[in-house]
Amino acid sequence: MDKIDKKIITLLQEDARMPLKVLAEKVFLSSPAVSARIERLEKAGIITGYTTKINQLALGYHITAFINLEVSPAQKAEFYPFIKGCKNVIECNCVTGTYSMLLKVAFASTMQLDTFIGQLQKYGRTSTQIVFSTPVENRGIDVGIESDDLND
Repeated sequence: MDKIDKKIITLLQEDARMPLKVLAEKVFLSSPAVSARIERLEKAGIITGYTTKINQLALGYHITAFINLEVSPAQKAEFYPFIKGCKNVIECNCVTGTYSMLLKVAFASTMQLDTFIGQLQKYGRTSTQIVFSTPVENRGIDVGIESDDLND
C-alpha cells in the first residue's frame, strides 16, 4: 500500500460517497486508475464496505449506553445468536478484564434500556454507563498519512 492508496482510504473514510472524479483530482490520478486502486483495496480486504452515518437523535434514539457483561465461556454459544438478533445493539466486542463483553447500545428511553439490561442479566453480571456526550465521533482508522499529504 503506497502513499496514494493511503490518501484514497483517508478520503473515503471522510466521505464514502465522494465522486470518483473528485477523488481522482485529489490524488492526481485518472478516474480509471483510482477505480482500479479501490477495487484492489477491496479485493485485498482493506476496504471491507461503505457505511452511512445516521443521526440517532433524529430517529428517536435518545439514550446511548455502554454495557459491560460478564459472560462465561460456556454461555457464548447461546449468547452470540441472541445478541446478533438485538437490533438496538450497535456494537458488541469480546474484551479482556473482569467483564468479557462490551456492548454499545441505543434506545429511545431509559425504560427500554432497563428492560434490555434485564434480558442480558440472564447471561451474567452487568455494569452500564449512559453516554452524556460524544466529543469524538467514530472517525475511521489512521492510515499513517499526514493531513498536509492530502494537499499534495
